[in-house]
Amino acid sequence: MAQPADRALRERAARVIPGGMYGHQSVAALPDGYPQYFTRAEGPWLWDTDGNLLLDLMCAYGPQLFGYGNAEIDRAYIEQMASGDAMTGPAPLIVDLAETLVAMVSHADWAMFCKNGSDATTMALMVARAHTGKTGIVRARGAYHGSQPWSNPRAGGIAPGDQAGQHICEYNSVASLEAAVATAGKDIAAIFAAPYRHDVFVDQASPAPEYAKRARELADETGALLIIDEVRAGFRIARDSSWSAIGVAPDLSCWGKCIANGHPISALLGSEKMRAAATRIYATGSYWFAAAAMAASLKTLELIRETDYLERIIAMGDRLRTGLDKQAAKHGFTLRQSGPVQMPQILFDNDPDMRLGYHWSARMVKHGVYVHPWHNMFLSAAMTDTNIDFALDAAEESFRELAAAASGLGPNERYPGPRKG
Repeated sequence: MAQPADRALRERAARVIPGGMYGHQSVAALPDGYPQYFTRAEGPWLWDTDGNLLLDLMCAYGPQLFGYGNAEIDRAYIEQMASGDAMTGPAPLIVDLAETLVAMVSHADWAMFCKNGSDATTMALMVARAHTGKTGIVRARGAYHGSQPWSNPRAGGIAPGDQAGQHICEYNSVASLEAAVATAGKDIAAIFAAPYRHDVFVDQASPAPEYAKRARELADETGALLIIDEVRAGFRIARDSSWSAIGVAPDLSCWGKCIANGHPISALLGSEKMRAAATRIYATGSYWFAAAAMAASLKTLELIRETDYLERIIAMGDRLRTGLDKQAAKHGFTLRQSGPVQMPQILFDNDPDMRLGYHWSARMVKHGVYVHPWHNMFLSAAMTDTNIDFALDAAEESFRELAAAASGLGPNERYPGPRKG
């Protein structure tokens, strides 16, 4: 599709923004044809700067749970903006929101608010260290807990001491978890866990009940805190903490992305025994107490409680997964679809440098559906069965085009992930 406006913006950005764009929203490592800039979003749709319309299966990398521009949520935000947003002190809404989250999340007795997922995970680490008087942490290899120096996955600008005292285990391996805790010894402050394995480049995996339960036991045995990082998956798997279904409650949980449907707010929730430690840490930000996003969050949480959003996106995810498998097989490909259907990961078998996945994803964008070749995606409650049909129609054509081109595809030099034989 034609992208002259996008190309012009990239040229301008290259002069005034390091790398032209930075962070997870840079498309530098994605196939040609992915737009970098967008001018409008509504419901499940995006418009790029060249006017191309895309069904968005990324949902802004997760924040959009009820779709772009949800009228009820945005009305709450706008009405609060008219009264006051970032003020010298918080609005009463901060109490309302804390009470609401404590009522909804079974392990929580208190809440603190910030802006980004990295804020929430870093506060959780501080609370764990304040509570235990220890510094070490155990976390899973490849798990993402934010972009702060202690958790940043890239080496640039990170000092060795920033990530000292971290002990790595393999997600879902009880033996590996036990070994990491043993290596940490007496200096373990926290065990971090993702609700499910949602690392990039690899198949996703649900938590094994024995792994989750052993994490809880080891935390209790060592005096460490169990922290679940719900930033990506919170309220997309359950209306409670994601591990509630397997009967495992954390001491702390970190929330963000969809809790205000794209308005900027994140949260740290904790149990009673952590309250004193949470009181002792110093964590703040100029905009952390702004009221408009809290109003949007209250409305979002109301829709989470009172609508069948979760059941609908699971049903649509089932339809999409089944349809894609059938289409891929028809054209001679095998997909590895993993993770919850409402947060799909779509990879190709026998595709070590993702040349097949890149070509197919680029064709999907060309046909009006924004997918990602190696990051998990998201469905939103703004989508309908008609949108899923649209995505499947685009996929059918994209598989057909991939089949015609596959034998001639060369090495994928743009793919930034691990390369296997």
